[in-house]
Amino acid sequence: MQTRYPYLSIMLGKSKKSAAGLTFISPGTRLCGDTHFEGEALVGGELQGNIHGQSKVTIEQGGVIDGILSCRELKVSGLFKGKLKCDKLIVAGGGTVDGEVSCNSMEIFEGGQFIGVRTRDSAPSVDESDAVNSSPLTPHLAAD
Repeated sequence: MQTRYPYLSIMLGKSKKSAAGLTFISPGTRLCGDTHFEGEALVGGELQGNIHGQSKVTIEQGGVIDGILSCRELKVSGLFKGKLKCDKLIVAGGGTVDGEVSCNSMEIFEGGQFIGVRTRDSAPSVDESDAVNSSPLTPHLAAD
C-alpha cells in the first residue's frame, strides 16, 4: 500500500520515545488558537496562534504555521511566519522562515529561505505575556 506521506511510517516508529505519539494536521485543515503538542507534530495544513511543542514540529511542503511557536526542533519545508524559540531549526529546500528566531542551531539547505532576525540562547523566551499581547500574522505568499 503506497501512501502520500511515505515518511509518516518512519516518524510513527520514532513515537516510541513519547507516549503522546504523532499529531498530524492534514492539508486543507485550518486550526486557530492556543495549541499544545506533547509528542511530535506534522503540519500539512494551516496552524495559527500560540503553539507549544515538547518535541519536534515539522511543517511539510504546503503547510503553514503563523504565530508564536516554541518547540525542541522545527523542520520547515513549507512556511513559518512569526516568533520562534527552539533548540534546532532546519529549513529544507523550498521552506521559508519569516520572523524572529531564537535557536542554538540552524541549518538552511539549498532552496531554503530565512527572512528575519536570529538570536542565540540569550534571547528572551516565548512566554505567556508574549502570547497574550500579540496576534498572529497573516501569511503572505508571493505569486511567481
